[in-house]
Amino acid sequence: MNTEEVIKLIINKAYEVRSHFVAGYLESVYKKALLIELREAGLIVEEEVEMPVMYKGHVIGVFRADIVVDKCVIIELKAVAQLLPAHAIQLVNYLSVSGIDNGLLINFGSTERLEIKRKYRVYNPHN
Repeated sequence: MNTEEVIKLIINKAYEVRSHFVAGYLESVYKKALLIELREAGLIVEEEVEMPVMYKGHVIGVFRADIVVDKCVIIELKAVAQLLPAHAIQLVNYLSVSGIDNGLLINFGSTERLEIKRKYRVYNPHN
């Protein structure tokens, strides 16, 4: 399965989770449900993946990605009323330190709809 197919499957599974759990649950509920969906779909899924932040050859911190799928997509989950620019920046930072090119910011907390934003490690002015 190529990266685009993986991303499409992740999005479909996020909508499946949202159909069972509307807004109002803790992020951990959505995360556990999405992990089940992704694993049942046959994807290789890692959770709470630690990524060292380096400076001049020294580890100065550690980021923890919510979910990494097939080593090609980082998923950052939120359960907030509205996504903020800081949430997208957080995901782009994870992409930067990991070397993974694609990320999905998924917010289950909006009462109106599931929010999904795709982000890239390499700057793209159109996203």
